[in-house]
Formats: sequence, structure tokens, C-alpha cells
Amino acid sequence: MSASTLLETTAGELSRRRRFLVLAICCASMVVVVMDISIVNVALPAIRRDLHASESGLQWTVDVYTLVLAGFLLLAGSTADRTGRRRVFQVGLATFGLGSLLCGLAPSIGWLVAARALQAVGGTMLNPVAMAIVATVFPDPAERARAIGVFGSMSGLSLALGPIVGGALVDGVGWHAIFWINVPIVAAAIVLTALFVPESRAARARRFDPVGQALMILVLGSLVYALIESRSLGWTSPVILGLLAVAVLGVLGILGYEPRRADPLLELRLFRSVPFTSAILMALGALCGFSAFLFVTTQYLQHVRDMSALAAGLCLLPVGALVLVLSPRTGRLVGTRGPRLPLVVAGAAAALGGLCSLWLGPATPLPAVLAIFVLFGVFLGTVNPPITNTAVSGMPRSMVGVATSLSSAGRQTGTTLGVAIAGTTLGSALVRGGGTAFTSAAHGVWWMVIGLGVGIVVLGLVSTARWALGTATRAAAVFEGVDVGARRR
Repeated sequence: MSASTLLETTAGELSRRRRFLVLAICCASMVVVVMDISIVNVALPAIRRDLHASESGLQWTVDVYTLVLAGFLLLAGSTADRTGRRRVFQVGLATFGLGSLLCGLAPSIGWLVAARALQAVGGTMLNPVAMAIVATVFPDPAERARAIGVFGSMSGLSLALGPIVGGALVDGVGWHAIFWINVPIVAAAIVLTALFVPESRAARARRFDPVGQALMILVLGSLVYALIESRSLGWTSPVILGLLAVAVLGVLGILGYEPRRADPLLELRLFRSVPFTSAILMALGALCGFSAFLFVTTQYLQHVRDMSALAAGLCLLPVGALVLVLSPRTGRLVGTRGPRLPLVVAGAAAALGGLCSLWLGPATPLPAVLAIFVLFGVFLGTVNPPITNTAVSGMPRSMVGVATSLSSAGRQTGTTLGVAIAGTTLGSALVRGGGTAFTSAAHGVWWMVIGLGVGIVVLGLVSTARWALGTATRAAAVFEGVDVGARRR
């Protein structure tokens, strides 16, 4: 038995109590990383006043974090599979903690954006690696599905609770506190990881792919930069058109180069599985829609309705409460009956929430506003567990890290695009507009959310069909064959 196989086996033989302790540690890392995506939204007005930030500066404060997460998640997942998941996880915790500390000390918007990027570098080593650790320490398929459901629900819960926690910290202490609160949590997680999380690696190590990594960053960076700066430069600007051309060339480069590598960063053969491909698309669409909702809503509550950061965060309490209630139940439902029903419910709730949001105005009664937020709570509470489970369903263990990294990359890419598109759509109404100017500008965002919700319903039905499940079995068999050959050599 090889050392890596022994590590996998040892991880699988942990006591039940220790397995759930490992799950709790991994969930804690998920909470701080994902919450920092949404916690910043309610702090944007305070950051703008304190650091004299521009509109694009505010967007970059949010987007640089998710952009780095999306760009480097695949590298972190494959590196952890090769060098050791616990080791990479600990490095990620330390880097994230340092970045959080520097964010709180930032004297200008430029320094804040740079510190957010460092924070995100640490985050890339946490979520996909943590999910791979969870999948490894829960070898029983049914138990693993429930554990992954809990882990996935933490993502949605963290996004929903971010504005509430952020609002309390901004009003009570100041915007710096939304970053400093991470430091003691990360310090405790580092100690607990050293004590209780077993080391594990994939049975077959995957080699570093620098060209694939560069192409991935090129595509995401060019696309997001073009979206953010398009409002000020215009879509016909040579700079914007050039960036979009670079993004297209980058995609073509990935499609041409990656299949020729033995160990590509972006394992395109995984996309032979219709459920896996659908999971990535749904992750991208779901988080794009929800992050756009969150970005617009926090600005609407503070700019249009003149609420404090805390009051705006509390208005989103129905979202967090529903995620807390629905996500565990959805995880159990996925484990027993499959992902179809939760995905259909999630997509329908998103589409209906976007449709109802078209009628939001400056004087819309608050109970009606909160009722709309309930729909988005149902959406987020039911969409994460089935997507997470579908992404790794049927995959051999050696591909868990890659599959989970791609799933997380889809989420982060969706989050990045959601904020970029929402900020660009709102345009000057984000800062100077008020009342009907803001809500009218937001209509473009709500139509996008409606379309994404309908897309999730369609993909949920397609990906759970019998023929689609057959493609997942055939795709997994490709990698099982590769692993057998690797072991024989």
C-alpha cells in the first residue's frame, strides 16, 4: 500500500465524533471565506466616505476578492491533492488571516484592494481543499452526501449572514472590524486543524500546469475588467473590445491546449458528464444571480431608503433564516431522493423573486420588500446542496479535488460576474442616483436574475434525466481507468 493510499484509508477510519469535528473545522473556514464576499456590501458606503473611493474602486473591492478566488481555486485544489490537503489548508488559513489584518489597516482604496487580493489567495486554499477533506473523511456515500450538504449549506448561509454581521460591525465599531473579526477565528482554526484534521492526498498526484493557470487568469481577468470599466470607457472603446478579444482567445487557448496535457489544470473530460457540466453552469448562474441581488439590495436599502448598515443587514435576516432552515433539509432530501426537486424549487424561486423585484420602488412597503427577500432565501437555501453534491457525484476519489475546485470556481466566477454586471448596470445611479433612478436602473439586473432562475430549472430537469446520469457513469469510468493504469506502473 502506498503512502498516499494509507493516508486516504486512515482518514476514512476516523471515529464518527472526529469526522464531524473535521466537518465543523472545514465549515468554519467556509464561513469566513464566503462571508467576506457579502459582508463588504453593507460596508461600501462607509468605505467610500472614509477612503474617498470611486465607483470602480468600490466594485474592485468586491470583485478582486472573488476574481482571485475563481482564478486560483483549481491550482489550489490540484496542489493540495499532490502535496497534502491539511498542509495547504493551514497555509491558506494563515494567508487569509494576514490578508484580513491588512484589509483592516488599509489607508486607501488601492491598499484595500491589494489586501483583499492577498486575502483571496488564502481563500483559494480553503474552500475547495476543505470540501475535498470532507469528501475524504466521509467514505460512506450516503453519509458523505449529508456532510457535503451541510458544508454546501454553509456557503449559502455565510452569503446571507454577511450583510447582517457586517451591518452590526460597521455601525457598532467601523468598517475595519469586518476584516479584523476573521483573525481570531482563523487562529483557532489553524490550531484545531493541526490537532484533529488528518493529512490526505489523492492516490494519483497531478502535475502543475502553468500555461493552463495563465490562460485561466487571462480569461477571467480580461472579462471582469471589461465589465467593470465598460461604463466609463464605453463598450466600443478599443480597450474594452481588446479585453473581450483577449478573453475569447484565452478560451480558445484552453480548449486547444488543455486536452493535450496528461494532467491539465482544467480537466475538460469531466465535462463529458452532463450532471457535472450542469452543476458548474448552475453554480455560476446561481451565484451570479444572488450576488447581483445582494449588491443591488444593500445599496437600495441604504441609498434609496436611507437605512443604516445594521438596519439594511437586518432586513436580509429572512434570507439567512431560510438558508439556515432549508439547507440541511435540502441536503437530506438530495441524499435520499436526488437533486431534481430542490433545483426546480430554487430556480423557480429565483425567477419569481426577480420578477417581483421589478416592482420595487422608493416607497414600496417594507413588508412587501421583505416578502421578496423570502423568495431569495428559498432560492439560496435550496440551490447549494444539490449543486455541490452533483459536482462530485460518481467521481472517483482521485478527482474529488479537481471536481470540487471546478465547482467552487464556478461559484466564485458567478459571484464576480454578478457584482460586475450589477455595478455596470446601475452605473451612476449607484452613487448619484436616488429614488426611481436607482430602481429603474436595477430593472436590467432583475431581468438577468429571472433568466438565470429559468435556466436553473431547465438544467435541473436535464441533469437528472436517466440518460444524463449515464454520461456521469461513463465519464467517471475514464478516470478510473487512468488511475488503474497509474497504479500498475
